[in-house]
Amino acid sequence: MPSGKLQLPIALDAMGGDNAPSCVLHGASQALIRHPGSKFLIFGNRYILEPLLHAIPNLKAASEIVHTEAVIAGDDKPSIAVRRGRNSSMWLAIESVKEGRACAIVSAGNTGALMAMSKLILRTLPGISRPAIAALFPTLRGECVVLDLGANVESDAQDLLKFAIMGDGFARAVLGLSRPRIGLLNVGSEDLKGRDNVKEARQLIESSGLDLNFYGFIEGNDIAEGTVDVVVTDGFTGNVALKTAEGVARLIRTYLRDAFANSFSAKIGGLLASAALGTVRNKLDDRQRNGAMFLGLNGIAVKSHGGADAFGFCNAISVAVELVAHHINERITQEIKLSTPPPIPGTQLDAIEGEAD
Repeated sequence: MPSGKLQLPIALDAMGGDNAPSCVLHGASQALIRHPGSKFLIFGNRYILEPLLHAIPNLKAASEIVHTEAVIAGDDKPSIAVRRGRNSSMWLAIESVKEGRACAIVSAGNTGALMAMSKLILRTLPGISRPAIAALFPTLRGECVVLDLGANVESDAQDLLKFAIMGDGFARAVLGLSRPRIGLLNVGSEDLKGRDNVKEARQLIESSGLDLNFYGFIEGNDIAEGTVDVVVTDGFTGNVALKTAEGVARLIRTYLRDAFANSFSAKIGGLLASAALGTVRNKLDDRQRNGAMFLGLNGIAVKSHGGADAFGFCNAISVAVELVAHHINERITQEIKLSTPPPIPGTQLDAIEGEAD
């Protein structure tokens, strides 16, 4: 993963997540080693954070605390969080991005609240009606980007086209690929299979004239195979795929642990194979791929897993750093402009836009 330098600090919701604020602060400390010169605006309770910062000198020197005692709970409903949480660490951290005081916000807090607040405060990029959650999946060839992972239960063909554009930009920034291969998740690879919106999306992508390396339809098994670098789907299907993948990874880890613990000879075998098993554990470690971005917002918001430890939160910060350094939103905005046909002169839409100008 390439690294980049930031001109503005990254905003951290220090009070969000199961292991906050300790994992947030130690994760930021690790990120400073990985990305020297980074700065942080840390939002949370000063009386809790300051004693912890004293024990982390490198982070203390590179950060500023913005005090607030209000916190969004993990089980708060998004609507309640939006109404009552306007002085919370999450809200204020997002607001700092809108105001230009920070270049990105990273939070391990309540996903629904983070998405609702981010949409309300940051709004969407021009030409995008629905943001998408994008994250990395492990594959036999390395990693791939999958979106949407749950921001939208339903998506029409235009949404899927824009997800493809956003996923292309994400893969270029985070995976460092010059021409990522893009696939539409479907129930088969044949042209006639699938729902109408998926078939229409394929036609839109193929006729868009954009410089997208479009592979075509893919099936579920193609995700782990690494057939493509970007997997495009609606949020319902993507979220099911995400939870299934997480469950299978836990299943494999449990099987391996139990298999090498059920007898003395198995334990000896496990000891002899410890290096190889370590490699497998590392590949299945979801902390390596922690950090999902809400693509399509007019600002960078990265969601860390709620149960992440310091290493996982550090990786979420790294995702934010790379997206900022590679100007992800500028890339997306430009491609969206190219994919949107200009209004036909004399139409009602054209007239409305002219009056607005």
